[in-house]
Amino acid sequence: MRFLRLLASSFITAAIVIAALGGAGYWLYRDAQAPGPLAEARTLVVPAHTGIAGIAELLAADGVIRHKLAFEAVARLSGRGTALKAGEFEFPAAASAIQTLDILTGGKTVKRRLTIPEGLTSAEIVALVRDAPALDGDPGPAPPEGELLPDTYVYSHGDSRHELIDRMRRAMAHLLAQLWTERRPDLLLTTPQEAAILASIIEKETARGEERPHIAGVFINRLRLGMRLQADPTVLFALVALSGEGATKLDRPLSHADLAVDSPYNTYLVKGLPPGPIANPGRSSLRAAMRPERTEDLYFVADGSGGHVFAKTLAEQTRNIAQYRRGAGLETEAEPAPSAAAATSAPAPARAATPHPPGAARQATRQTARRCGHGTAPPCPR
Repeated sequence: MRFLRLLASSFITAAIVIAALGGAGYWLYRDAQAPGPLAEARTLVVPAHTGIAGIAELLAADGVIRHKLAFEAVARLSGRGTALKAGEFEFPAAASAIQTLDILTGGKTVKRRLTIPEGLTSAEIVALVRDAPALDGDPGPAPPEGELLPDTYVYSHGDSRHELIDRMRRAMAHLLAQLWTERRPDLLLTTPQEAAILASIIEKETARGEERPHIAGVFINRLRLGMRLQADPTVLFALVALSGEGATKLDRPLSHADLAVDSPYNTYLVKGLPPGPIANPGRSSLRAAMRPERTEDLYFVADGSGGHVFAKTLAEQTRNIAQYRRGAGLETEAEPAPSAAAATSAPAPARAATPHPPGAARQATRQTARRCGHGTAPPCPR
């Protein structure tokens, strides 16, 4: 009889334990499936090498889950406790413990984006990367101009700033190589580097993509004829480079005296292309430099609306400049007609001019205002 009582007692105890375990399991299942406490979506960074208990603590502290022990139990019992990933995750509103576990084991981290505009210098791009949130480390020194591809880059929390800069360099090298194979068969330029140099000038001349092949054609024509490019952006680049380390922009309008700055980048003084790019050009400008429009034009001048008017002859260019001045309400005193030219990203009208204007033209030049171009009203007469 004693044995039977013990046996019955054991059965009852086992039944109670099984019932308790079943009830706990059912409660755990219901809790894991129930909507969570989040009222709205929230992002949370899970540091590397954080264990199950630490992750459960983070989730509970940020209000993603209600019961950290229940989450930990579900993770362990499901066999997914060792598959939890580190990184930045976004949890939707009312995410259940099971959904939260799925997000953490799936490893689908938040993707951030950094857009690099076309035409920035390398120093400006490095500054953007340095200020970008959630990246790690220092980007390092600014690479040479023309080595970074403007684009939108996707990254995750904790990615290296230096690696992101390297991605930009690799992207530019890849695109240059690809476009070089698609260049115009009779292209005057002989290397991808020369194309990058010309593309950087084109990039700074116009923001209108449809104009870039035409402007490229003008510059190619001038190079073929041995004419100076006379591009204001190259002068601006030279002046900024001479103004000291850390400078990225000229804090004043371009003046006539600036056109005589002693620099290999000054295309008013030096024939051919400058020794290197003056900025980081985008795809459109690179393509334009390698597939320039076939044109007989040698000149262009800003039209006052963000675009340009092109001309084949100096006489046409002179008329276009006079028309611009009349439309802008500027004085139209006699002045030498610019030779090819360039409007910078600001609405600077005319640029280029004959390298050696006749005496009357030089006298007219001296009589004009001393400040011009790069955002000021009158163009730079030469």
